[in-house]
Amino acid sequence: MLIRISLIVAIAAGLIAGALNIVKVRDKITTLISQRDDFHTQRDQVQAQLDTTKKDLAKTKDDLTQTQQELTDTKTQRDKAVADAKTQIKRADDLADKLTRTTQERDDAQARLAAYQATGLTADQVGSLNKAFNSTKNELEVVKEENGVLQRTVDRLTAKIQELIGTNYVVTLRADLKGKVVAVDPKWDFVVLNIGGDQGVKDDGEMLVSRDGKLVAKVIARSVQKDRTIANVVPGWQLGDIIEGDEVTPAHPAS
Repeated sequence: MLIRISLIVAIAAGLIAGALNIVKVRDKITTLISQRDDFHTQRDQVQAQLDTTKKDLAKTKDDLTQTQQELTDTKTQRDKAVADAKTQIKRADDLADKLTRTTQERDDAQARLAAYQATGLTADQVGSLNKAFNSTKNELEVVKEENGVLQRTVDRLTAKIQELIGTNYVVTLRADLKGKVVAVDPKWDFVVLNIGGDQGVKDDGEMLVSRDGKLVAKVIARSVQKDRTIANVVPGWQLGDIIEGDEVTPAHPAS
């Protein structure tokens, strides 16, 4: 009897323990199912947020591309506007210059017209006078040229006469005469000067060659042209090499 009771107690205890284990396992299963559901819910939420973020990112990228294109277009339009503005400004300046010149030409024309009307002469008479004036002007230039040639001839002959009669005659040159050496021939001891008869150079006129205020040589004019002179180096007076650019001044300036 005692054994039966003990066996019953043991079986009851085992049933109770099994029931408790079943309850615990069921609770764990319930917990795991709840956690699984929560995980799926969170995963779905994260996936939804990720999809939304991807869409936002794609839209932002498209917006950025569009903005960059608009910026490029705006810059192109700005550059074109600046170029057009410069063109218009230049055109306005050109028109202003043309207006100024046109106004000046108009004023000059009005002044000439007023001067012409004041003479009381006809157009043919004015034309004849203008032709006569130009002709006289040309003749005057020829006479001046001839006078220059004659004066140089007189100076040369005067120097020769003085040389022949044995005086200590020296050719004087204008005190303000200045020139430069433009060519040098050391082999034949002559130089070419950028001054001539029009500037006051005379045949046999002596000139000092200097550089930086220091005397280099003395030369004497042998062939005087209108605006060029060929001069020989005076023996014993060359203190250094003559080079292009050296200055020349009269050795015997007229007082």
